[in-house]
Amino acid sequence: MNLKQLAKELNLSISSVSKALRDSHEISASTKKAVLAKATDLNYQVNPYASSLRKQKSKTIAVVVPEVANDFFGPVISGIESIAQEKGYHVLIYLTHEDMQKEVAIIKLLQNGRVDGIMISLSEQTTSTAHLEELKEMPLVFFDRVAEHIDAPKVTTDDKNSGFIATDHLIKNGCKRIAFLTLSQNLSISKKRMSGYLEALKKNRIERDNSLILNCTGDDRKNNNSIRKLLKRKNRPDGVFASVEKLAISTYEICEELKLKIPRDIKVICFSNSQTAAFLNPSLTTITQPAYEMGREAATILFKLVEKNRHHFLLENTMLNSKLIVRNSTRAKRTQK
Repeated sequence: MNLKQLAKELNLSISSVSKALRDSHEISASTKKAVLAKATDLNYQVNPYASSLRKQKSKTIAVVVPEVANDFFGPVISGIESIAQEKGYHVLIYLTHEDMQKEVAIIKLLQNGRVDGIMISLSEQTTSTAHLEELKEMPLVFFDRVAEHIDAPKVTTDDKNSGFIATDHLIKNGCKRIAFLTLSQNLSISKKRMSGYLEALKKNRIERDNSLILNCTGDDRKNNNSIRKLLKRKNRPDGVFASVEKLAISTYEICEELKLKIPRDIKVICFSNSQTAAFLNPSLTTITQPAYEMGREAATILFKLVEKNRHHFLLENTMLNSKLIVRNSTRAKRTQK
């Protein structure tokens, strides 16, 4: 049931029915009562999107993320929605599935004014941001995976410092040959986490070994083969720092296959927001990001842009602190029974 059909049922003009539904003073009380009764009877519901378009506001924001099948973007989206609901806005979620071409297509779709603002975390394949640079008149906020050179607000975590903390933690627990597993060399978070890794090696006078830096892809089979090859080496690493959780899980699987014991033979740490990390065997030491808080902060900034329409002058860069949660996968030998 749409507005046109409802008007036909009432034998009224579309304009009169629309005004009645909006409680306009131009419509008599008796007509309003009749319209509302018929609307209820026919289960007619006002389309807020169409209504807001007439006001040149969609009352909708878009969130573009690589995936939701992990424990990071889910809480981020929950944080975003908590702010959007307070503002009376709808949230549209778009998934790029780590594909740059899908990301480009989504941004082109959103350029037609379908939404009032966009929040985005880049795909691992994004090597060019030309499609985002065209959003000059659209309120835009980056979070987690950001385009450093684009003048737009960014909400991130302390990835470089966290990379340092993770590596330094392994070194303090006896590791001397630490492998760094990264998913993409293009992403801002990967670069910063690796920078922290290298800084910790330098501080502890451990020479950089490029053979221990593994650049993985979105292909799980290839990643497993690369990790297996790394762990079968005679001079294999005694510690693994995975920049994303799924590479740590692959490491667990390969260690099981090769009969390597964690943490006796190799220690493992990774960035992860998974609640199951504590229930792995052994429990997994993690750098945990404040995902929900990141979503709320990014949404708060976006609505400043939307409401004040001053997105050329609001370039907030917000950095939130992650937390090291020590569990059994990095336990020092001296504490083992």
